[in-house]
Amino acid sequence: MNERIKEAIENAEALLFDLDGTLIDSSGSTRRAWSAFADRHGLDRDYVLGYVQGKPSGESTSELSPEGSDLELEARLVEEAEVADTEGIVPHAGAAEALATGKKTAIATSCTEDLARVRIGASGLPRPKVVITADRVKAGKPDPEAFLTAASELGVAPEKCVVFEDAPAGVKAGKAAGMFVVALRTTHPEETLAEADEIIDDLSQVFS
Repeated sequence: MNERIKEAIENAEALLFDLDGTLIDSSGSTRRAWSAFADRHGLDRDYVLGYVQGKPSGESTSELSPEGSDLELEARLVEEAEVADTEGIVPHAGAAEALATGKKTAIATSCTEDLARVRIGASGLPRPKVVITADRVKAGKPDPEAFLTAASELGVAPEKCVVFEDAPAGVKAGKAAGMFVVALRTTHPEETLAEADEIIDDLSQVFS
C-alpha cells in the first residue's frame, strides 16, 4: 500500500466513501438512464455522461435540459429510470473490505435516498449507519456539505477523515472539507483527479 495513504488511514477516525464509481459499479444503469435523457433532447451522449458524473441528478437535468423544459418531469424521468434499473450493479474490488475495517464509515453520495437504497441493496454491500444523500444537503458536490455532514454525524473532526472518490466534483468537495482525499481511476481520466492527495486504481489497492 502507498505509505502516505497507509499513514492517513492509520491516523483517521473515519473513512468516507462516495457510492457510484467508488464502492459500486453502476455504470450500466447510469449510462442507460442518461443516454435516454440525451436522446430525448438531441444532446451528445458522451458529453452528458461526462457532465453528470458525481453530481445530483436534479442539478444535472436542470443545467442540461433545453430552455422551456419541465424540469421536475425531467428529473423524475431520470430518477425513475435509474431506480428501476439495477442490472449489472456490483461492488468494486475492495469495497466490502473497505467497509469492514472497524473504523467509523459513512457514504456521501449524490444519489437520492431512494436510488442509494436500491443500489446499495443490489450490490449486496452492508449499509453504513450514516448515509448522506442528495436529499439531505442543500448543495451538492463539489460543495463540501455532504462530507462535512457525514463527519458531523459520525462525531469526527473533518481533518480526521479520509475521503475516497472517483469524480472530480467529489475530489473538490473532499478537499474543500479539509479532508485527505484518495481518488480512484474507475470512471475519470487521472488528469481530472489531480487535486486529490493520492490516486489509485480501485479500493483493492488499499483494502484487501
